[in-house]
Amino acid sequence: MNLSDFFTKIKDGVDSWTGDYFGLYIPDITWIDVLEVIILAFFIYRLLAWCKNSRAWTLLKGVLVIVVFFVIAALLQMSTILWLGEKLLSVALVAVVVLFQPELRKALDGLGSRSLSNVFRNMGLGKTGEKRFSDRTLNDMVKACYEMGAVKTGALIVIENKVNLSEYERTGIKLDSLLSRQLLINIFEKNTPLHDGAVVVRGDRIVAATCYLPISDSRAISKDLGTRHRAALGVSEATDATTIIVSEETGKVSVCNEGRLIHDISDEDLTNLLRTIQMPDEVVEDNKGKTFLKRRDSHDE
Repeated sequence: MNLSDFFTKIKDGVDSWTGDYFGLYIPDITWIDVLEVIILAFFIYRLLAWCKNSRAWTLLKGVLVIVVFFVIAALLQMSTILWLGEKLLSVALVAVVVLFQPELRKALDGLGSRSLSNVFRNMGLGKTGEKRFSDRTLNDMVKACYEMGAVKTGALIVIENKVNLSEYERTGIKLDSLLSRQLLINIFEKNTPLHDGAVVVRGDRIVAATCYLPISDSRAISKDLGTRHRAALGVSEATDATTIIVSEETGKVSVCNEGRLIHDISDEDLTNLLRTIQMPDEVVEDNKGKTFLKRRDSHDE
């Protein structure tokens, strides 16, 4: 008797015992069924984690309240309310798409940005070491931000990552100029034609200025922060762009990345963050051996 026949006899015996006494039968389970359960569990977990970490969690709780209301109506046999619920069910899917449109768009953008080349790079099969912008561009952006902060000149700099920002680029004035510290300071100088709005940076070039950005309606942002910070958070929620903000009131430098606002960031932490964007496949460490993400978490606390 081989091992397969042995396990088959054990299963037949268990099926006979559970069927005779409990009326239950164990279905045939293959490795495909196990793989399917694991995949479904992973996607359900990721869906719940996505909902919890976005505004969709609040909307989802509102939807659950409505569902509980109709369940109670069904238990109490409220025929009129159930009739209305049945009629509304036909448009429920459209309503869900409308309500969750920003969250769904962000999720699909994030899913679409994970190309096969990124998977191969993570496995060590693709090209590495390609920088999105040069070290000179990185240093000039940091220096310009803190020089403008010292004299309280407001600024809004949007750095394009994987998601193309042409939608926002078209709202401004096209420049396509090589980025430099002097150019950034001159653009945001008060009472100049280009100082109002945001600049869009693609690679080593400023592609447009005076661009309009979507305003975030997040309640987590402090009331003390103005329109620049809400616009920076808005574009960060809609895309994977990183936005640097220089406050005109306080001169403090902040940054928005991955839908999070880091207020009053130091020049060292800003440099480390920009290096993670410049070289997205590398882990950046400071001179103390700590990664920037750990430093950022301690800064938020």
